[in-house]
Amino acid sequence: MKASTPPKQVAADVLSPKMAKEIWSGNYDKVLPVSVQHFDLSAVLPAIFYMFRFGHRRGKGKFLDIFGPAEGTVPQRRRKTTVEAVAKTLAGDGDGDFQGFDGEAERAILGDLFLCFCLENRRYALGRGKQIQRITPTHYLAAWVDLPDTVVHLRYVPELITAMLANQAKNAHIKESGKAPKQTFFPVVGRSEGNLFADNLLLKAFGQGMSHGSVGDLTADKFEEDTPVGIDQLLTIRIAQRLQEPPKKIPGKDAGRISNQHPIAERAAREFSEDIRKFVREYAEVIPRQAFVEILEACMAVGLTTIFTSVVEIVLEWDRTGNVTPGHDQKPAEIFIDCSMGVDRRLRASAEESMDDLMRRAERLPVVLMILRLLDYRARHTRKIHQRAGKIPTRPYAREWLELLGNILHRRHSQAPRILNRLEDSTEELADEIEENCPEYGRAAERLRNHDVIPNPARRLAEGLTILQGTGVRKKLHQLIDSVLFVNRPNGLAAKRTTRRKVPGSSRTRQRPVRSLVFTDPVLEYLVHRHLLPSGSGSKPRPLSLKAFIERIGQRYGFRIDTPPPGMAISNDLLQKNRGYLEDRLRDLGLLIGVNDAEAMKRLKPRFRSENG
Repeated sequence: MKASTPPKQVAADVLSPKMAKEIWSGNYDKVLPVSVQHFDLSAVLPAIFYMFRFGHRRGKGKFLDIFGPAEGTVPQRRRKTTVEAVAKTLAGDGDGDFQGFDGEAERAILGDLFLCFCLENRRYALGRGKQIQRITPTHYLAAWVDLPDTVVHLRYVPELITAMLANQAKNAHIKESGKAPKQTFFPVVGRSEGNLFADNLLLKAFGQGMSHGSVGDLTADKFEEDTPVGIDQLLTIRIAQRLQEPPKKIPGKDAGRISNQHPIAERAAREFSEDIRKFVREYAEVIPRQAFVEILEACMAVGLTTIFTSVVEIVLEWDRTGNVTPGHDQKPAEIFIDCSMGVDRRLRASAEESMDDLMRRAERLPVVLMILRLLDYRARHTRKIHQRAGKIPTRPYAREWLELLGNILHRRHSQAPRILNRLEDSTEELADEIEENCPEYGRAAERLRNHDVIPNPARRLAEGLTILQGTGVRKKLHQLIDSVLFVNRPNGLAAKRTTRRKVPGSSRTRQRPVRSLVFTDPVLEYLVHRHLLPSGSGSKPRPLSLKAFIERIGQRYGFRIDTPPPGMAISNDLLQKNRGYLEDRLRDLGLLIGVNDAEAMKRLKPRFRSENG
């Protein structure tokens, strides 16, 4: 029996190896410049510190060499790099960084301090003998610790956030900000002269006690020992000091450069930057460090969720019309929030139904991104388009380029017939190749020949290729969504559980994961403290009623509390019950005051007073 040809090879035989290499992916950075797969949101901040400080991506550091065993393969050494090993190294034989911890009991206590305040085990496991996964960004010097060991494991999320905050409108890659940075509160320091470290809100907030030496010496950052810091920060500082220097940049001519590519969701990207700027500027010095890190991660989860849902809405609209929604008209998907945190089954069911609707629409995303990759490749390799392609800006925003691809898709461009005819030929050839060499993917061949239902060859070819890529593309999309939502984390934005449903026409049941958006306490604290601050350049907290707060988070993030999302029916009684849960939780957190039941008298108040409060 003839062996089946791998699907990617079938695509390469038809489309050419070069084209297959470019399109055989789940990503399209001109729409969403991250890898569509899992990442650890809680490990992102140290990588961002490094990029702002040094102006490039982080390479290999010395954490494994200093704290890991000397023998064994790299995976074996990583597994044995534990909290216990870190405590042993730093305690030494009574003359280490932490004196008085040379006994077994004392080292166990020191290890527990590391585990409690600044180190985290793989898969959130407990115990001092498990592999270390990440370091908590209690201090800027967490950037010196190469956890995770390869920055690409963070799927370009730190690069995306750095680019949005740095706000360098004219550069293809992020550059050092120079002596007098303008229009940004987050300058890139690099080798620039002047005290840009203190001008960067994030570095200033987390860099207590740091001094900086020669402009040309990137190892000149020193911690001034007379600076008072908390135990959580001190533990991080001592780990970094034992490493002696930060990691080198990624080797290679362009490997360490940070792309200045923003997501196509322009409005959500701008609001994400504004939210972080105002929250860090006003609360970094007044909220205890552990709580501040937790709330800042919740802030990033909210912002990235809004960016992702906005991208889904924009991409689906592009697929339908060929146009990119203008920035001021862009809106995130509207999703119902379960304010009871799953206690009320009816509210939980409504929130899960709302999230299921978003997941169904997001299922179309891999196909549309494949359409974009196909048209992008063909447009760049069409002479009359290629001649002017260099004049069309794609960074930081690629709206004009996507509009061109939309005109080709909808046959409004002069070169559309030529490009679509070539794709039409490819669909027929690919269908024949699948039937001959890859018969188990017969469904893809059927889709490629489905002219009546899918008349556009770009859509038909994208559907067939996505089927050839297998279920892994869909699985990675779900992983990205879970990572963005920080699902099932104490400061996350969503809960996920597994349900069992009966298979129609069978006695068997099938497991199915369901998600619902919830407001954990750190998310609530972030939303309240952020929206007590005015937009724009103002910083003095303003009065804010509960009603105005609910309306504002609905407009800005698409979070629905006491009104149903479009196309979804929820009874008024259940909506008012959901609002009641929100009021109760805000009161319990000390974030709501009200002397009676009048709506006008229900006002939010901060638990932490801002710098200018």
